[in-house]
Amino acid sequence: MGRKKPDDGLTRKAFLKRCLRYSAGLSAPLAMLTGGQAQGQERRRGFIRDREASHYRVLENDFVLCELCPHLCVIGPGQRGDCGVREHRNGQFFTLVYGNPCAVHVDPIEKKPLLHFLPGSQAYSVATAGCNLHCRYCQNWEISQRLPEETYNIDLPPEKLVAEAVRADCRSIAYTYSEPNIFYEYVMDTASLARERGIKNVLVTAGYINPAPQRELCRVVDAANVDLKGFTEVFYRDVCSGRLKPVLDALVLYKEEGVWLEMTNLVLPTLNDDLDEIREMCRWISRNLGDDVPLHFSRFQPRYKLKNLPPTTVETLDQIRATAMEEGLKYVYIGNVPGHESENTHCPQCGRVIIGRIGYTLTQVHLKDGHCQFCGREIPGIWEPR
Repeated sequence: MGRKKPDDGLTRKAFLKRCLRYSAGLSAPLAMLTGGQAQGQERRRGFIRDREASHYRVLENDFVLCELCPHLCVIGPGQRGDCGVREHRNGQFFTLVYGNPCAVHVDPIEKKPLLHFLPGSQAYSVATAGCNLHCRYCQNWEISQRLPEETYNIDLPPEKLVAEAVRADCRSIAYTYSEPNIFYEYVMDTASLARERGIKNVLVTAGYINPAPQRELCRVVDAANVDLKGFTEVFYRDVCSGRLKPVLDALVLYKEEGVWLEMTNLVLPTLNDDLDEIREMCRWISRNLGDDVPLHFSRFQPRYKLKNLPPTTVETLDQIRATAMEEGLKYVYIGNVPGHESENTHCPQCGRVIIGRIGYTLTQVHLKDGHCQFCGREIPGIWEPR
């Protein structure tokens, strides 16, 4: 079958421009990660703006306990936590990634991926160096596994970031590419200012955070795509240097707090693609989060320390998606396979395509007030007028 022409009001010229933007985003990830789109901002290697961190306690014998994430790092004077961006100085604890992002870009919201949240809109996307997980296959390891001294950073404090998002006509700010939880204070202050300007806030996160700081974050965050990396403690320990249970707890908490939630599972051949394991994961999602939470299975490309693995086959992704739908999940997508039918959103009642996509570009939209235009079924999501 040929591609359907766009029928959501796009001109042919505008449609082609969106397609070009999508293809450029696929071919130039390093430019995105090392460059900046903020006007007039100079990139400086190792530029750091620090401020006192939140969620820590001073212990005896000149140690501090970081309570931000499940690692619960106990840190001596002059040392840093596991994330590499939070430092103990003379009895105080500082974040080194406050207002000094190393990645700044304007993205389609579909790239996050968020497919049930303001479709067709733009997200002003930022990231700093560092991460509190160390996945052997990290797709953005050039910044996530680096110290802030090693990356090229720009001076972009919260008020400037929000002003840039307004200038770029973005509907949301996405804290993405690395792990937003480790630049927590920057996210909190920026998100609060963004809300005052009517801009929504999006987390693209591994969900490795403790409940108290997460609840605070939920007050200013509108949507999250959580990377559920696998479904065994062994996988999280051996491949990601973390634990599964805190991520599951975070998923439940996002749902309870009313944050719009979608999930991504990057499928790694031989490591997390067992169909029985996938089935168990989908049953957990259905029981604890509901059967209408969008789930994205994404194609792996060899990166970082797992270049020995082959790319995920499309056949494997198709099998996994079919398994998820057999378990009753209603909105299951396949990512990193442009042109695949599962990029589209189908109404679970009448089966019709209600949002058509080619990559990050919308080709058709059949929603009215959050309902399928064909049969009237309510479709969960954040569907403000585009």
